[in-house]
Amino acid sequence: MGFPLLPRALNPFALMRGPRTLTPGVLASFDHIDAAIDAIHALRAQGHRRLTVYSASPNHELEEALEAPVSSVRLFTLFGGLAGLTGGFGMTIWMNMDWPTLVGGKAVAAVPAFVAIGFELTVLIGSLATILGVLLLVLAQGQRGVLYDERFSDDRVGVFVAADAAHARPIEQLFRNAGAVEVRHATA
Repeated sequence: MGFPLLPRALNPFALMRGPRTLTPGVLASFDHIDAAIDAIHALRAQGHRRLTVYSASPNHELEEALEAPVSSVRLFTLFGGLAGLTGGFGMTIWMNMDWPTLVGGKAVAAVPAFVAIGFELTVLIGSLATILGVLLLVLAQGQRGVLYDERFSDDRVGVFVAADAAHARPIEQLFRNAGAVEVRHATA
């Protein structure tokens, strides 16, 4: 995504991505998901924790093999929703207390009348906080410069391991033993 006609210095998406440096490591491509899972288990047994796995669709077996922690995006959603709920009720109650209008003998701060505004602001602020959380976490994870193959969005599964040149050969052999159909190296 971006504006290809803009020079890199004026392209906001290119500036957000930072300099184009390639993370050194090994990328393996698998035809079968079971082979990729075997490779992930073997890598984790050797102590590799930062693995990047590409798959065209979500797969629970891959998530279990990676032992991926639960995303913290849900905390952004929770706090955004609570802020919207508090803001919705607080704003309407404050406005009615500031300019009291008695209608039909009801209390000035009648909570049932403010439920719709509180609900709408809960959904709005919660949604915006979720989008903000996704953007912040994507930028914070720093997955820039990791090798990728377009076939991973079609029918293959990819596993990338960051490694220097000294450790690349044993990882390549591990991938080939697990059933990788293609192994590529990235050098800095």
